[in-house]
Amino acid sequence: MNKLRVATPGDAVPILDIYSPYILNTSVTFEMEVPGISAFSERITGYLESWPWLVYEVDGDVAGYAYGTRHRERIAYQWCVETSVYVDSRFQKQGIAIALYDALIEILNYQGFRNLYAGINLPNDKSVAFHEKCGFTWFANYKNVGYKLGQWKTVGWWIRRLNEYSDDPKPPLKFSELEPGYVNGVLSKYS
Repeated sequence: MNKLRVATPGDAVPILDIYSPYILNTSVTFEMEVPGISAFSERITGYLESWPWLVYEVDGDVAGYAYGTRHRERIAYQWCVETSVYVDSRFQKQGIAIALYDALIEILNYQGFRNLYAGINLPNDKSVAFHEKCGFTWFANYKNVGYKLGQWKTVGWWIRRLNEYSDDPKPPLKFSELEPGYVNGVLSKYS
């Protein structure tokens, strides 16, 4: 049975099982060391205060996850979110990443965010194609912005606009303030 749900701190181990190979063997993420379980559990808890962190289960196994997080620190950036999605290699090409992103984007839209950003370490044709399929468009490259696995890396930036830009916008709703009934409705729609 497939199920899309909100992550919990208890998901740290299966999520790290998915994420660790990306940390250790690729430059998809610029994280260099696998976080400890406790620290990663705290990360999940911290993100869930303001942004969704979703997991997709297949027969009880966490097959993938997606989340939003702060784009930049300053308050004027509060309407912008960075998004990420990771799927276990055993479950790729099954529509899981799309389901996760569709649900994530619907919730972020409801919260009142204006811009979604995806930073993609280049080259990464698979991620570029995925994000463009999800409505993101390229707008910039940060050349040689990071160094990992013995190489200087360029990160391309893609954007997806959500809500209209307006004068005097209200701050986005925090994820923790959303009605559980609304969130569960979105999750069941994409499960």
